[in-house]
Amino acid sequence: MASQLAFFKPLPPLLMLVMSANVQAAQLGTGQSDFGGVGLMQTPTARMAPKGTLSASWSRTAPYRRYNVFLQPTDWLEGGFRYVEVENRLFGEEIAGDRPYLDKGFDMKLRLLEETRYWPQLAVGFRDFGGTTLFGAEYLVANKRWGNIDVSLGLGWGYLGNAADVDSPLGWLAERFDERPERAGGDFGGEFAVDQLFSGPVALFGGVEYQTPWDPLVLQLEYEGNDYSNEPHGNTQPQDTRFNLGARLAVTDNLALQAGWQRGNTAMGGISYDIDLAGLRQVKNDPAALHLDAPAYDDWQQASQALNRNAGVRVNRITRRGSNLRLEAEPLRFRALPQSEGRAGRILHAQADEDIDSFRFQWQERGLALRESVHDRAAFVNAARSAEHEYPHRYGIYAHANLDAPVDEVLYEAKPQRFTWGVGPRLDQNFGGPDGYLYRLLLVAEAEYQVTPNSWFSSQVAWTAFDNLDNYEYMSDSDLPRVRTFIGDYLSESSLGIEHLQYTRTGKLSENVFAMGYGGLLEMMYAGVGGEVLYRPFDSPYAVGIDLNWVQQRDFDQGLGLRDYTTWTGHLSGYVETGIEDVLAKVSVGRYLAGDVGGTLDLSREFDSGVRMGAWGTWTDAGDDFGEGGFDKGLYLSIPLDAFFTRSSRQRANIAWQPLTRDGGARLGRRYNLYDMTLERDLGRYWEDYDKSWD
Repeated sequence: MASQLAFFKPLPPLLMLVMSANVQAAQLGTGQSDFGGVGLMQTPTARMAPKGTLSASWSRTAPYRRYNVFLQPTDWLEGGFRYVEVENRLFGEEIAGDRPYLDKGFDMKLRLLEETRYWPQLAVGFRDFGGTTLFGAEYLVANKRWGNIDVSLGLGWGYLGNAADVDSPLGWLAERFDERPERAGGDFGGEFAVDQLFSGPVALFGGVEYQTPWDPLVLQLEYEGNDYSNEPHGNTQPQDTRFNLGARLAVTDNLALQAGWQRGNTAMGGISYDIDLAGLRQVKNDPAALHLDAPAYDDWQQASQALNRNAGVRVNRITRRGSNLRLEAEPLRFRALPQSEGRAGRILHAQADEDIDSFRFQWQERGLALRESVHDRAAFVNAARSAEHEYPHRYGIYAHANLDAPVDEVLYEAKPQRFTWGVGPRLDQNFGGPDGYLYRLLLVAEAEYQVTPNSWFSSQVAWTAFDNLDNYEYMSDSDLPRVRTFIGDYLSESSLGIEHLQYTRTGKLSENVFAMGYGGLLEMMYAGVGGEVLYRPFDSPYAVGIDLNWVQQRDFDQGLGLRDYTTWTGHLSGYVETGIEDVLAKVSVGRYLAGDVGGTLDLSREFDSGVRMGAWGTWTDAGDDFGEGGFDKGLYLSIPLDAFFTRSSRQRANIAWQPLTRDGGARLGRRYNLYDMTLERDLGRYWEDYDKSWD
């Protein structure tokens, strides 16, 4: 098996410690199985975690150690990945010396029916279906609860059906269901082995969970469908009985300990931690909104400074036409635009002449005018004074995209030149390759100089303080240009490097068409030039964009030098707000860094907390040259930082996980994209957030 570095950027450890969650203590039907995902021990159940839950767990049942991360993006879908460390098998001396073998896999479970008074909950699932499928299995399982007892009963194929209680029940449909192929996951592992699904003999599995009178404790009795006679790598395990006994103890609302006796001869221990990503929030200590009758400032420049401090907006211009006052600004602090508008409205009311009867908020991003919200001044003032008047104000607001109205008088215009900078720590880490756990702790300095509202220079320099990258040794064979698998050389060549240095400019080609051009050191591994055009109608559920880039590989020391490899890469991308569970679907087709051609499917959803949870898969024409896994895949989280701090912020922390670093399906790491820049084109939750107008 081949594996490469797959670094991701997690939240700083301090933030992980202060995470708060509303997930209940480990109760009936909510615990993580040994394999991850809601279940008993070795077997899954039809139960689901609360929507928005992230569950991280570890378990050991010799000779297996399992490390699992599972997400619950919707009420009816569970997905996740795991590493299985096989203690008594090795990668091989040439690959990783005496390190134990490590397998990777993806799981998915779909709820088909919800439990009712008379009918059980029903789910279908796929285990290790996107990895090597060494532990691959499919199952159909039902659950019914009676008081303090929850009962599960299922049929398992593959690893869950190795006991082979009966021949394939689907053989009458087609002969292919009679026997399960021995080789799964394609020649390199990781491909979807469609011919394997629900094929071969079937075994019965199930179990009972009992909620004891002591709330933190749940007891388990399980009957599994595996007889351990057909383990991966010929690793047969003795089994005295198919019955397993277990217990789960809730230490806190989030943390649970697990113990059990499996196969009649082997002890199991585990631990799991749940985070309610949908409910992440922090009590805010923002400055109080200014009083409606606060005295006016000396001039509009002072008023614009107050708008920045209190309303969290960067003022570009304040203009007047007739009885309309327009604020052209970028929202910087509050994620809910009504909150920015409510605070700004108080300041404008105190400052504006009496003959002004409407406030217009033109929201911009990087010099791009995106939308305008119009408030009747009298209705706003009445609503701010008394909740009894909120109704006419709320339903009198209107938003539109007609942003080119003429101006009679410019009251204030900010100088476009701005310089900002910041310094902070970052932890890059990888687990899952033959080289074991790899990490580096960095100090990252960022700076930006805005030349005009539509153009700016940006840079990022990283210094490695501590790392163990000397352990990075293994590099798999690749028949494609090494566009990403040199990652270890970039990370270990120099302790100080320029990760980013570029000039960017934006513009509007028409009312609904936005454009961006850029050039410089675009990311750690590539320099070049490129551009993007996006068609995004106002408040539309869809958008279409195209980007094209010419790039050259950078020297390993991350200075200004370049290597010989050059290529062009670009994609046509479609974005659709599906309306199903707030899921955003992004489909991109085009040319990747290694010259392979294909497409990427990215599905994600955002919760009310602002957390976005997503997954992607990339398939190209590289074929067998793609390497281990056969296609690229991964999971990611985007978490608003104000979920952890007492001050509101629009900044986000991004966490991405992909099991392997490959040359196939490799995408350019562009720092900016127009879809994210134009998010305010979508009214989104504007009306749901209306009550924050008075915060």
